Amino acid sequence: MDPLPNPAPLASKLRNTLVRYHSIGDDEWRLAKKTKDETVWRKPSEEFNGYLYKAQGVVEDVTNRIVDHIRPGPYRLGWDSLMTSMDIMETFEENCCVMRYTTAGQLWNIIAPREFVDFSYTTSYEDGLLTCGISLDYGEVRPNFVRGFNHPCGWFCTPLKDSPGHSLLTGYIQTELRGMLPQSAVDTAMSSTLANFYSDLRKALK
Repeated sequence: MDPLPNPAPLASKLRNTLVRYHSIGDDEWRLAKKTKDETVWRKPSEEFNGYLYKAQGVVEDVTNRIVDHIRPGPYRLGWDSLMTSMDIMETFEENCCVMRYTTAGQLWNIIAPREFVDFSYTTSYEDGLLTCGISLDYGEVRPNFVRGFNHPCGWFCTPLKDSPGHSLLTGYIQTELRGMLPQSAVDTAMSSTLANFYSDLRKALK
């Protein structure tokens, strides 16, 4: 088990990585799933032998309230149907913490429940916010869970210029579920999970 990293350089590196993902040209992405309200694309990850997913949709609310529902805190567990528990293990400052959380089984339990320990950081970005995270090898793995790993992930939330009560929410997710899983099952689950994330979030904000 690794010791906890120094939060300041990790936060800075994480933010820079997410900003770089956010500048990847449209031609590098391949459509993975499209619904009426959001679109999911993917491209091969530079971090592991899987995909980096990009999800985007408009959410009817102000940026700060949306990000408060996404980042670690009192709201997230109440609405995210995939998350089954969440504990803040360490808090460095108001916008920076280490959290441990568990997720429910998926695809008729082909994907068993997972546990993650993530460093989380929320910061300003342009006229909105970015909340981002990366997994750490920290803390004992609890029985009955496979420890998954999130490579750099994050959500950009910016107000729509012509409609300030709405925000554009763009996520970048690359999760290594680990364990013995067919990659096709993981890819099917990821696209649907991201689309569901938006619908769950919209219901919570109403």
